[in-house]
Amino acid sequence: MRNVVILGGGYGGIQVLNGLLARTLPDDVQLIVVDKNPYHSLKTEFFTIAAGTAAERDVRMDFPNSDRVQYVFATVEKIDTETRELMFSDRTENVSYDYLIIGLGCEDNYHGVEGAPEYVESVQSFSKARHTGMSVGNLKAYGKVTVVGAGLSGIEVASEIRESRSDLNIRLLDRGASVLRAFDPRIQAHVADWFLKNDVDVLHHANVEYVEKDGVCNNGVCYVNDVTIWTAGVQPHHLVRALSYDKDKQEKIKLNEFYQVPADPSVYVVGDCASSEFSPSGQLAGAQGEAISDVLHAVLHGKAPRVPKPPKLKGTLGSLGSSDGFGNMFQQPFTGWLPRVAKSGVLWLHKRH
Repeated sequence: MRNVVILGGGYGGIQVLNGLLARTLPDDVQLIVVDKNPYHSLKTEFFTIAAGTAAERDVRMDFPNSDRVQYVFATVEKIDTETRELMFSDRTENVSYDYLIIGLGCEDNYHGVEGAPEYVESVQSFSKARHTGMSVGNLKAYGKVTVVGAGLSGIEVASEIRESRSDLNIRLLDRGASVLRAFDPRIQAHVADWFLKNDVDVLHHANVEYVEKDGVCNNGVCYVNDVTIWTAGVQPHHLVRALSYDKDKQEKIKLNEFYQVPADPSVYVVGDCASSEFSPSGQLAGAQGEAISDVLHAVLHGKAPRVPKPPKLKGTLGSLGSSDGFGNMFQQPFTGWLPRVAKSGVLWLHKRH
């Protein structure tokens, strides 16, 4: 049997799996999905778990039920590219692969800030988002929350917590001169106005020096704080960073036009761990996963694959609570109710398909 192992059941991994299940595969092919969780989770919605505005079941889905797939729910400790095996911290039996698709996603990048690994909350995994939600939900009246980082994740976390808890004191630390520096000025202005109207304190030109259990120090000023949430940067999963493959400056693996590792074409990489000209997103990972399923289908049948077309991304959407939002759609900036409805529609489609 030839083992096709999908490591990580996120947006990219699930798209590879669905793409292969939709086709006829040779009888000697075994599909194996390895994930630490027994479900596919919607990472772009983890901010709702952190804020307590959605139930956990709303942001996760069951994996496809098929006798063509074997599932291994365990925590990978090492990817051994020499023996072509996955080793686990909570499972004695290794998993061997003939083809490996790495879709492990990303982790927080603390940029060397002292105390951050020990004392901040996170939304980078389902379990961490759950823990963040408990920390925020258990705060007493008028508790203090600081969100470090004013990119898309930080904006959605801060606004969703405000909608969840009108009593809390919320502070957003922004390293730049304006929130959402990568977005159109119209969107930046709309988000800044939303925070002003909803009493979220935004501090620009932030430089977090260190984090303590009950506070965060920024530009020489230490703020007493109950919960600090980190959304100030990500990096590829530590298992990927440990691999000896050629990487870019962000430690993402460089790939050929088929999303294969040039030094080992039996290994594919999708999503946040793959070097790309595009910014990481669930949409990008899904497009890459669809392309990889096409390539793999040809390879498994002994055919030369076609070079995938570049991903066609439809834009970026963000939410400001349940009734306001922002986004770039059709290469135009939009704010207000329309992009919020569009984001809900994208989520509905993903769940349905």
